[in-house]
Amino acid sequence: MQGHMKSLLIAIAGILSFFYLLNPTLGVFEFIPDNIPLLGNVDDATAAMVLLGALRYFGWDLTSLFVRHRAIDFGAKAD
Repeated sequence: MQGHMKSLLIAIAGILSFFYLLNPTLGVFEFIPDNIPLLGNVDDATAAMVLLGALRYFGWDLTSLFVRHRAIDFGAKAD
């Protein structure tokens, strides 16, 4: 029962963060207005982290898209 409640709460948090990022109110409803320097995008970043965390919980790990990969050096000489 407790596992189902946890999954439900994570799903609700993910759905709410998705709709917050979708921004159906066109910026009318925001926790922190985007025009405040350095702080304006904190709420959007938090919603993105919650959404990524919820997706990861349910098996969709999109965080691997943000990992830096080593660049291929075409100028290196092979031994």
